[in-house]
Amino acid sequence: MEEQQAEGEYESGAGILHVFGRQLKLCRERAGLDRAELGARTGYSASTIASFEQGRRIPPPKFIDLADEVLDAGGVLRAGKEEVARAQYPAFFRDAASLEAKAVELHLYATQAAPGLLQTEEYARAVFAMWRPLLDEAIVEQRLAARLARQEIFTRRPAPHLSFVIEEAVLHRPFGGDAVWRGQLEQFLLVGQNRNVEIQVMPLSRLEHAGLAGPFTLMETMDERRIAYTEVQGDSRVHTERGKVRELEAAYGLLRAQALTPTESHALIEKMLGER
Repeated sequence: MEEQQAEGEYESGAGILHVFGRQLKLCRERAGLDRAELGARTGYSASTIASFEQGRRIPPPKFIDLADEVLDAGGVLRAGKEEVARAQYPAFFRDAASLEAKAVELHLYATQAAPGLLQTEEYARAVFAMWRPLLDEAIVEQRLAARLARQEIFTRRPAPHLSFVIEEAVLHRPFGGDAVWRGQLEQFLLVGQNRNVEIQVMPLSRLEHAGLAGPFTLMETMDERRIAYTEVQGDSRVHTERGKVRELEAAYGLLRAQALTPTESHALIEKMLGER
């Protein structure tokens, strides 16, 4: 059942990409350009343009904007940009991904693995390789590209306020092997140097813990809406009702108070790296 769900999610996303690819090809042919000519004008190879048209690769937003202009598509290609971006993600995460991309604040509590926004490429690949039921290689590559693309949030301007509370147990799980594990801990240190990012570790030794109900994400949008996202075993939900969001906001406030400070967390991660 879960395998069929994963395949269905992939087919849904792939369907959007195939439709966009056909539109791109029609616009290109109408403009009288071959793939090499379009590639030269947009900064891509002919083979990459072919992959976009065949729905095998996800065209980035900048390419879509430029192609719409070069091909004089009148906004037809640009209109599909948001759906193409959503197609990168499994169905259960698409709504949350759209909100995340526009968030002015994001606060995340992680319990099992490094948060996707903080994962290195090697760590993310290891996580997807362990997924059960096994994911098809095409799905792995699609989700890997989408996960890394989400990290553009760190270079967005104006910079959103981002905070993470991560269970100490996550730091001890050497997913992908020792080199990948070290790279992931170094990534925590690197990203944590950004002035708009705070990373805290919830130590195993705490006698009190406000996060026993599981992981969650809190977001605030540009129009000042406060939203929560929860997910377990691929079953996800976006919460907009104020009572539920307020409940999770209170829990997150307690988690931050109970966790190590960002400076203490940085020191703990450095200590772990020095011990291995």
